[in-house]
Amino acid sequence: MTDTIRFDDLAVGTEIPSLVKNPTSRQLVMYAGASGDYNPIHYDRDAAAARGLPDIVVHGQLVSACLMQLLSDWLGDAGSIKRFSVSYKAMTFPGEPFTCRGTVTKVPDTGDKLVTLSIWAENPRGEKTVSGTAVVEFFPSATAA
Repeated sequence: MTDTIRFDDLAVGTEIPSLVKNPTSRQLVMYAGASGDYNPIHYDRDAAAARGLPDIVVHGQLVSACLMQLLSDWLGDAGSIKRFSVSYKAMTFPGEPFTCRGTVTKVPDTGDKLVTLSIWAENPRGEKTVSGTAVVEFFPSATAA
């Protein structure tokens, strides 16, 4: 988390610091218990194979939660997340790290301090598994004096 980010330092194309996650099959079982998503493709290899999958798969919403962590770690106390929307493009597998990334796509010239970002998670092959957009609002204390 950082407290040095300032709205006035942002521009379209600014990349935010990436976040690497390493999901494990144990984490998937724990997430199933916390979320109530007990679909066996997330913890039972035989059930995943019966559905034609190469292995158990990470919950899409767990990857989404990691994208939220990416944003909140970047914002710190400088602002808050106002909107968050993602779509699922490909599967993420336990034991395979994925990287959460984001880029600023819109910074208003005047008025509000709402910044739009493109966000995504990608696997080691560079494939985007989850992608979307977020809007964050910077607090007045995070702007230039």
